[in-house]
Amino acid sequence: MKKLVVIVGPTAVGKTAAAIAVAEKLKTEIISADSRQFFKELHIGTAKPSHEELKKITHHFINNKSIQEDYDAGQYGRDALQLIHQLFKKHNWLIMVGGSGLYIKAALEGFDHLPDVSDGVRLEILTQYHAKGLMWLQQEVKHADPDFFSAVDQQNPQRLMRALELLRSSGKSISELRSKKKINHDFEILKVGLNLPREQLYQRIDARMDNMIEAGLFEEAEQLRTFKELNALQTVGYREIFGYLDGEYSYEEAVRLLKRNSRRYAKRQLTWFQRDAEVSWFESTGELLNWLDLKSV
Repeated sequence: MKKLVVIVGPTAVGKTAAAIAVAEKLKTEIISADSRQFFKELHIGTAKPSHEELKKITHHFINNKSIQEDYDAGQYGRDALQLIHQLFKKHNWLIMVGGSGLYIKAALEGFDHLPDVSDGVRLEILTQYHAKGLMWLQQEVKHADPDFFSAVDQQNPQRLMRALELLRSSGKSISELRSKKKINHDFEILKVGLNLPREQLYQRIDARMDNMIEAGLFEEAEQLRTFKELNALQTVGYREIFGYLDGEYSYEEAVRLLKRNSRRYAKRQLTWFQRDAEVSWFESTGELLNWLDLKSV
């Protein structure tokens, strides 16, 4: 039977390097499940694979969308599943890798048809958000859909408003709208997770942020400032810099927020993935490769 290896874990844990090592070993291709790496205008802040890494192994769903396009988990799930079936015509193994749990879930389990949202509902929520603020929006979503709230970027008003729009339009939360029908795939799914002791992971997150800043993250954000209201830019790594550029706080505070919010994001990712009993966890690529050796016998 064909096998799909799904590599998950928090930001900065080393998923990209692990996926490339596994793909080289299995002579196959990589399907990205990182909701920020789709966008061709975002580079430094999304920690995409380098040009050298992209040359080594064929990657899919990287630089394939513009920040001005609407692209959600449901559409990604349909596109990814179609690609998986296509690639399995020439490969026995495939790799899916990413930290966006909702997108991975959409690809493997599907979404029920998401209801249309009227302009009236959208405008009502937007008006309430502008009048009452982010804290009100967070509390509304937390109360209505605690599972989704525990995993979503809680500082991203666009994601939170989308959840509220769906709830008010359908009476169902995003958790309820996920497909309840078990999809019987004609391939085996092997879920593996990478994690590190918390202190070590946080040191890696801080170090990577320092490297991003040195590579020009602030300059990249400044070039994208015109688009800061777009959903693709309501994300850790850019939002904090826009606040600095708008004069809300100092450069030093922006750096502190970048690191703090990246650590919080990693914690939410782990909360999501650790609830999945099907994930086998490892601390190194070597451990993962040894485990896969046993699976491929």
